Amino acid sequence: MKRIHDMPFGAVILVDGRVRFRLWAPAALNVDLCLENLGHEDIQLPMQPLAEGWFQLETSQATPGMLYRYCIDGNLRVPDPASRANPYDVQGASQVIDPANFNWLDTDWRGRPWAEAVIYELHLGAFTAEGSFTAALQRLDYLVDLGVTAIELMPVADFSGKCNWGYDGVLLFAPDSSYGSPDELKMLVQAAHERGLMVLLDVVYNHFGPEGNYLHHYAPQFFNEQHHTPWGAAINFDGDGSSIVRNFYIHNALYWLEEYHFDGLRFDAVHAIVDDSRPNILEELAAAIQVELGRNRQIHLILENDNNEVHYLQTGGFSAQWNDDIHHALHLLLSGEDDGYYADYADHPILHLARCLAQGFAFQGQPSAFRNGRLRGEPSRGQTLGAFINFSQTHDQIGNRALGERIGMLAPQQRLQAGLAMLLLAPSPPLLFMGEEFAAITPFQFFCDFHGELAVAVTEGRRREFAGFAAFADPAAQANIPDPNDPATFLHSKLHWSCLELPQHQASLDYYRRLLALRHAYITPRLPEQGGSGEFELLGQAGMRVCWRLSDGSRLILLANMGNDPVITNFLVVGSAFYISQADLLESLTTGCMPAWCVAWFLDELQL
Repeated sequence: MKRIHDMPFGAVILVDGRVRFRLWAPAALNVDLCLENLGHEDIQLPMQPLAEGWFQLETSQATPGMLYRYCIDGNLRVPDPASRANPYDVQGASQVIDPANFNWLDTDWRGRPWAEAVIYELHLGAFTAEGSFTAALQRLDYLVDLGVTAIELMPVADFSGKCNWGYDGVLLFAPDSSYGSPDELKMLVQAAHERGLMVLLDVVYNHFGPEGNYLHHYAPQFFNEQHHTPWGAAINFDGDGSSIVRNFYIHNALYWLEEYHFDGLRFDAVHAIVDDSRPNILEELAAAIQVELGRNRQIHLILENDNNEVHYLQTGGFSAQWNDDIHHALHLLLSGEDDGYYADYADHPILHLARCLAQGFAFQGQPSAFRNGRLRGEPSRGQTLGAFINFSQTHDQIGNRALGERIGMLAPQQRLQAGLAMLLLAPSPPLLFMGEEFAAITPFQFFCDFHGELAVAVTEGRRREFAGFAAFADPAAQANIPDPNDPATFLHSKLHWSCLELPQHQASLDYYRRLLALRHAYITPRLPEQGGSGEFELLGQAGMRVCWRLSDGSRLILLANMGNDPVITNFLVVGSAFYISQADLLESLTTGCMPAWCVAWFLDELQL
């Protein structure tokens, strides 16, 4: 089976074998196509100017595999912003790719219901020693055995240099060549589908990386100077020429979902997308995906949205949002850290945690002191709990620490296991970050591969970022923060799979496997498609009782004490326990005592 997304720009192979090249360059007077034959003289062909700033050429002199660039006004050679492959990095030539050369075998794959989602986020460069699509494929059976049902790839769009988190991508249609070829990425997706795994892709539509983006030179209309973001002028989603820009991103989403057969997309930091039009780009994009692809397969769209805007989850066509609230409340309880954004949860962390478990967000319109009193969020009670993705670790929450420590390096084992028992068995879909399941000994630090003044600016900016923290107030302490551009920083972030040979890491893996097996047996089959909010009550200083009504009428009940002191209460234990954190916990609960850091899960099928 062939999968080809028909794009109105870039290099497209026509039915007769010719290649059509199309570029939007409204600020250019003329554009030439430069075909680069290695070892031979380049071929330069003038492109025909069309209306609205488009340039086009159809030629039989280009063939699959050939390298090309666009020459702007006779002096600037640039890669194709819609390049399907850029084998020599973002500054190099683009490559003509024929997607029909890949024969898809997963013709019966239609995805999986969102209720079954257990997500495993990974960075392709750091997931394996080789750091490639092919090497990641070799770990898929391990993930199935773990109990994962979906893998989420951090961005793969072509970035500058040999390593990057991926959020500095500049060629949004080209998988970065450091990970392998387009066909090798397709092989990874296909192999995952063969094992019943969904594959989600992280995409960045709020900015371009700081190096390798030439759009400012020949298409400044791609940006809107009226709107500003942390990265400069905003992407132009609502000004003059914005229809072409919007089309670029809509096609990018459709391209990954259709040509690469991804099962969903995670949209990075959509709160940083500025768009005053209606419908806005997110709404238009989700609608286009549903019309084009969503009728015949299950596609899941996920948001990262610091504004906690529930309306996207209700009517906007999005399946879920990362729930930073639950992470922050849980992290504070497990580690004791209460500075930075954790300060918003320090007043009553167990209340914030219980509210997240039962209702989705902790902040549903309340003022955020960390955000200078700004009201944050919309009411989330009543929304299906599948809309809130819970986690104890992500690339952000680890990598945005100065030293990249994982939660297992910061919290005692008993606390961490209690927190995991809550997150992995709660109705909301859980997300794991690569290596957490075996208590990885490696940090995940911020890394990139810039050079010159940009590299110096990134390193200095990274260290200034933590100057407000007491631990890094001293310049000498700041100097110990890993340099993002030092190759060692990237190497230190790679997983060491050999540690699985040690008993303590195998024990951690076994614990995750046990919890996820319980989830698949007791929770997943009973998850409601609609609604699903729970009710909660606080018990003592750090205890909670949370109850959810499931699709079969049964009740799921959580009892937990997330504090150092026992909680004495007179609640009634009902239902059958399918998880208890301590051997004598049931006996303690029947006497009205909740020991420190205890968790118990019950399923009540008596229709009370």
